[in-house]
Amino acid sequence: MGVMGTVSLPFLGMVIVVFTQVTNMIVSKMAMSNGLSSFVLVLYSNAISAVILLPLSLLFHRSPRPPLTFSILCRFFLLALIGCFAQIFGYAGVQYSSPTLGSAMLNLVPAFTFILAVICRMEKLELKKSSSLAKSVGALVSVAGAFVVTFYKGPPVMFSSSFSDSSNQIFSSQSHWVLGGFLLADESLLASMWYILQATILKKHPAVLTITFFYCFFISIISLAISLVAEQDPSAWRLKLDVGLLAVLYSAIVGNVIRISMCTWCVRRAGPLFCSMFKPLGIVFAFVMGVIFSGDALHLGSLVGAIIIVSGFYAVMWGKAKEAEEGRLECSRKVPLLQNQTDVSV
Repeated sequence: MGVMGTVSLPFLGMVIVVFTQVTNMIVSKMAMSNGLSSFVLVLYSNAISAVILLPLSLLFHRSPRPPLTFSILCRFFLLALIGCFAQIFGYAGVQYSSPTLGSAMLNLVPAFTFILAVICRMEKLELKKSSSLAKSVGALVSVAGAFVVTFYKGPPVMFSSSFSDSSNQIFSSQSHWVLGGFLLADESLLASMWYILQATILKKHPAVLTITFFYCFFISIISLAISLVAEQDPSAWRLKLDVGLLAVLYSAIVGNVIRISMCTWCVRRAGPLFCSMFKPLGIVFAFVMGVIFSGDALHLGSLVGAIIIVSGFYAVMWGKAKEAEEGRLECSRKVPLLQNQTDVSV
């Protein structure tokens, strides 16, 4: 299989990861439009995920198992705290807007991550170099595109009438579009903070399934405390055999366990840069599924803003690739110099 297998398997894996993320948004949007509370969705889905992940983490990390110190557990809790609010903001943002907007705004994650990485000194910023300039400009362009998507809805450029009018109303009711955009932008910022913190945790505790288990477990506890305050209606806690139950199970099994595990595997096989390149694919999935299956209208603002965000995103990625190439060239120059010094000493 060789090189083809090394490339094709992570490629297929990341396509599945992005597809499951978008479908999770759509299923959750349907359930919340049908009355499911976003707080209850976060609580139940993460609790089920934790139950599934506990035996898996014990099975796959039997030996050697990294020690669980108090410091590591505190980092797990902080990671879960960030992830909990990211999920709450994300579900609320999709509820107030649409899965299409949610997919477009998630492309802010690479830009925010780059900015935070520079602040945390994980990335170097040298504006005299084309690579650093491209990353900086790309980050600003992505943020500008997010503002276009949020504040300029524009006329519909495509609409599907394949579903009934009631189904169309569920997916196209976007009276709080700007609020939804702000919530989704907050989710992207929290997701970037989550990536930065996770990178530091993985250096000290590389057991991926254990991290994922504690992540979902602590989110369950945090979201329970929040839900008891935010959700006062007792009937909201009862799940029926409808789309609400489907959304909880889909989010728990597909949205959390499968997606996160597969994404982690792809990062190990092909690296984070390769995996992050698939983020814009979410916009394509959301546009196609929203227009064809959900009867969602494709607005001009979403299309223009998404193009701007993707352009900025790929500018950042080009800068990263150029930076890696510059690093390889610099190393290749140093090696012959060291060899010459060795020859002279001999």
